[in-house]
Amino acid sequence: MALERLGSSLYDALRKVFRAPIVDEETVKELVHNIQRALLQADVNVKLVLEISKRIEDRALKEKVPSGVSRREHVIKVVYEELTRFLGEKPVPSKIKTGKRNVFMLVGIQGSGKTTTAVKMARYFQKRGLKAALICADTFRPGAYVQMQQLAKRVNVPVYGDLKAKDSVKIALDGLKQFDKHDVVIIDTAGRHKDETSLIKEMKTLENAIKPDEVVLVLDGTIGQQASVQAKAFHEATPIGSVFVAKLDGSARGGGALSAVASIGAPIKFIGTGEKIEDIEPFAPSRFVGRLLGMGDLESLIEKVREAEVKVPEKKLRAFLSGKFTLADMHEQIKAMKSMGPFSRLLKMLPGFSYNIPEEAMEITEDRLKKWPIIIQSMTPEERESPKIFTASRIRRVARGSGTSEKEVKELLKQYSMMKKMIKTLRRKRFPFFGKGFPAA
Repeated sequence: MALERLGSSLYDALRKVFRAPIVDEETVKELVHNIQRALLQADVNVKLVLEISKRIEDRALKEKVPSGVSRREHVIKVVYEELTRFLGEKPVPSKIKTGKRNVFMLVGIQGSGKTTTAVKMARYFQKRGLKAALICADTFRPGAYVQMQQLAKRVNVPVYGDLKAKDSVKIALDGLKQFDKHDVVIIDTAGRHKDETSLIKEMKTLENAIKPDEVVLVLDGTIGQQASVQAKAFHEATPIGSVFVAKLDGSARGGGALSAVASIGAPIKFIGTGEKIEDIEPFAPSRFVGRLLGMGDLESLIEKVREAEVKVPEKKLRAFLSGKFTLADMHEQIKAMKSMGPFSRLLKMLPGFSYNIPEEAMEITEDRLKKWPIIIQSMTPEERESPKIFTASRIRRVARGSGTSEKEVKELLKQYSMMKKMIKTLRRKRFPFFGKGFPAA
C-alpha cells in the first residue's frame, strides 16, 4: 500500500468523524479501527499500531475536552498529535558547526539508495551556502564511484574516490585530507546486510578511523518491516545519529521504514521524495502528518517556491504589467514550476486539496505541463513573441514538430490567452511590494 493510499485512508477515517451526527464512543472506536487497518496495510509494525491506537482511543474517550473546543475537534487533534509523536514530534535540525568541517558517514544495506542520497545531501547543504564535498568509500559495488561522479557533476560538487584501491579506510582518510577546507563532507560506504560479518566489521573500522560527526542510516522506504531488523543490526554495530528515509514517494509503503526509526530511537532528519537530486526534504513530523491527513503543508510549499524562484528583471516586470507577456515568458514560468516537483505533490501541500482532486484531473495537468514546453520550443521566435500570427497551417506545423495534436496546440494558446488577460487586469492596481518608484503600468 503506497503512502498516498495511507494518507487517503486516514483522511477518509477522519472525514467520517466530521460527518458523524454525534461523536460518541462508537464513533471513536470505529475511527481507531480504521486507523489500525490503514497503518497495518502501510506496513507499520503491529506492536506500534496497537500502542498508537490505544493512546488515541484512551485520550479521545477519557481526556477532558478543553473549553471552546468541540469533541469532534478534540478527537482530530488527538489523532494528529499521536501520529506526530510516533514520528518524533519535533524536527531535528542538522548539526552543522560553523568554522569546522562536518563529516557525515552514510551506512545502509545494498540498494537502499545511499549513493544518490549522498549527492542529495551535498546538494541540500550547497544550496544553503555551505561548501560541500563527497567521498566514495564503497569498494564493494562496481560502478559506485562512477555513479557518484555522474550525479555530483550535475550540481558541481567535488568527489574523491579511487577505482583501483580496495582499502575503504585509506580512501576515506585521503579524501578527508583533500577536503580539509570544506564545510560538509559526506562519505558513502559499501552496502551491507546485517548478516555480512566482514562488511559490518569494515563499517566499525571505518567509523573508528574517520570519527564522523554523525553516522546516517539510509533506509529504503519500500522494503517494509525488514527495515526494523536492519536498523537494529546497524545501530548495534555503529550508533546511528540520524536516519534518511529514501524513496519515500507515492509508490512507497513507508510504514516499515518509519517503524524502524521508532525501534532504534534515532531521529529522521531527511526524506527522499523522488528520483531527482533536488527531491530531498528536512523531515518535520508535524508537517508530514499534516500532509498525510490532508491538512496541507504550506511551509514546505513556500520553501520550494523560494528555491525555484525566478528572478525577474525590473525591465521585464514592467513589460509584464504593460501586457507584454509572451509565450517565451510562459515557457519560463512552466520551467520554474516544474523545478518544484510534480504538480500533484505541490497540491498535497495546500490545505483541503490533498485528496479532493480526482486523480484523472491531476494526470491531465501533469501531462500538459510536460507537453507545453515542447510545443513552445517547436515554434519560431516570431510565433513565441507574437502568438496572434498563428494560423491553421502554423498550428499544424507546430503540432507535427512537437509530436502533439492540433487540439493540444490550441489548448496551449487558449491557456496563454487566459494568462495574458489575467496579467492585464493587474494593470489597474498598484503594487507597493515592487519597491519605491515602481508604479503599476
